[in-house]
Amino acid sequence: MTLKDLQVGDRAKVAGYHEGGGAYRRKLLSMGLTPGAELSVTRVAPMGDPVEIRVRGFALSVRREEAAALSVEKL
Repeated sequence: MTLKDLQVGDRAKVAGYHEGGGAYRRKLLSMGLTPGAELSVTRVAPMGDPVEIRVRGFALSVRREEAAALSVEKL
């Protein structure tokens, strides 16, 4: 499952990253989305892009294509 598959209110744990997302992977890692980090989806823009998540005590907005590179386990 990827981050873009989650709905508002869902909680998840970062499981890893999909192949081929090198640039996005480094960017997301630097923003605190490391394996094992818990997150929750707080809102989604009306057209579906971007997605706002809460991770490590702060709000973070990511684009849908960036969210597709992140593999998560739903809690």
